[in-house]
Amino acid sequence: MDNQQIQPIALCFFRRENQILVAERYDGKKKENYYRPLGGGLMFGEYSWDTIRREIKEEIGEEIKNLTFIGQTESICPDQEHPDHEIIFMFEGEFVNKSTYTKEILLGKERDGEEIRVVWKPISEFRKKKARFHPEALLDYLNH
Repeated sequence: MDNQQIQPIALCFFRRENQILVAERYDGKKKENYYRPLGGGLMFGEYSWDTIRREIKEEIGEEIKNLTFIGQTESICPDQEHPDHEIIFMFEGEFVNKSTYTKEILLGKERDGEEIRVVWKPISEFRKKKARFHPEALLDYLNH
């Protein structure tokens, strides 16, 4: 975060067998890729579940259903290219369009126009540290 404020965000897990859908990101400070569930920052006056619906529609153009709140946590990551301090509302959801589950890669855009690559990754890769999951504390929510 550029202005070093605490940011409330909402993130959502979408599952396909033993995989989850994640956005692929690059940490310029650590010079490595990392993966994060889809979602984003809450806007003033917006509930976290509405944030998820809006963000998924904005990022990859998909509608979602069966949104379930699974918990809340806090993350402080000062040692990355863009340090952050987030209060995270975690959800699980399903895509209305079932063909979304058959796509290996989805291309989308952030609000600022930055392109994002969204992929299905095996949960085991994160647990075995073969791929970096951010924030790492969210791995505990994958047991739900």
